[in-house]
Amino acid sequence: MRGLSPPARGLLVYTILSKVQSDRNVYPSAGVLFVHVLEREYFKGEFPPFPKPGEISNDPITFNTNLMGYPDRPGWLRYIQRTPYSDGVLYGSPTAENVGKPTVIEITACNRRTFETARHNLVINIMSAEDFLLPYQAEFFIKNMNVEEMLASEVLGDFLGAVKNVWQPERLNAINITSALDRGGRVPLPINDMKEGVYVMVGADVPFSSCLREVENPQNQLRCSQEMEPIITCDKKFRAQFYIDWCKISLVDKTKQVSTYQEVVCGEGILPDGGEYRPPPDSLKSRDYYADFLVTLAVPSAVALVLFLVLAYIMCCRREGVEKRNMYTPDIQLVHHSAIQKSTKELRDMSKNREIAWPLSTLPVFHPVTGEIVPPLHTDSYDNTSMPLMQAHP
Repeated sequence: MRGLSPPARGLLVYTILSKVQSDRNVYPSAGVLFVHVLEREYFKGEFPPFPKPGEISNDPITFNTNLMGYPDRPGWLRYIQRTPYSDGVLYGSPTAENVGKPTVIEITACNRRTFETARHNLVINIMSAEDFLLPYQAEFFIKNMNVEEMLASEVLGDFLGAVKNVWQPERLNAINITSALDRGGRVPLPINDMKEGVYVMVGADVPFSSCLREVENPQNQLRCSQEMEPIITCDKKFRAQFYIDWCKISLVDKTKQVSTYQEVVCGEGILPDGGEYRPPPDSLKSRDYYADFLVTLAVPSAVALVLFLVLAYIMCCRREGVEKRNMYTPDIQLVHHSAIQKSTKELRDMSKNREIAWPLSTLPVFHPVTGEIVPPLHTDSYDNTSMPLMQAHP
């Protein structure tokens, strides 16, 4: 990249058009935005019927991307494709941990009309970025853009050009681009062509300009707290194409950053460090579970059996009985109890003799004049059981 002209050198964005004839090797730098476009036109020739020269084919094609041997992509690599009729884009900022380690991305294209697939590999060789260390980094939030629109090389070039005019650095690179949805933003309403918004982080080799520092003024901070737009003098350089939320701008000066590491004191809610996790070996030794069986089953069963025997002895073998009870009971009390029991039996026998049917002459009858029911005439003291039904006349 050293032989590029100054405008091209200021825009270090790797945009690579995928070809399906063979696997592709790319060499992005760590800490610099990487963009890889999967164009549908290159994959159309993979699916029969093959289009003739000059014939237009508009089959819906979707892409699936994953790290070889894994179901998903690396953490730093994102993918977006809005519709099956638009191109897919792989983008992200490689990390320094993966420098020198080839990353193979499997790209599977699927024709949604015929459901045929074609697979190709993208080999990403991440290079060291020691020559591109940019300690001054600024992150902008652009409201009127979606992430796939911002990833277009011409749009991103226009934005970096506007930032360069405001900042005036010698080197200016796009470091990362993130959709507002990935940062906790909401999906916009489908009215007035609203956009979801995108975060763009850029880095430079010179301190921030006075225009970018204006957002840190107390007056602008107060306006931001009141949800009002701050007054930024250089906002007009972006307003023609990019609507920036200056209250969400983030300025990071890595030259003044100090280590904020603090020793963690174990206390309430903090577990002690157990060291590095070491999984068990592949060859595990056999274990005898006989002792565990005795502890978990035999011991509780033995305790339950002992308790059952004690309860059975108390309930069955310790009963006093009627004879022993009468032995300890006084004679006068037994006589009284026997008399009461005998009297109760006699009363019950006498009550059975009273349960006889009433004679027919005692049933209710109708009054011959009024028709009312007249009850039989008898009193409680009148013994109707010993009286004959009809009295004899002399």
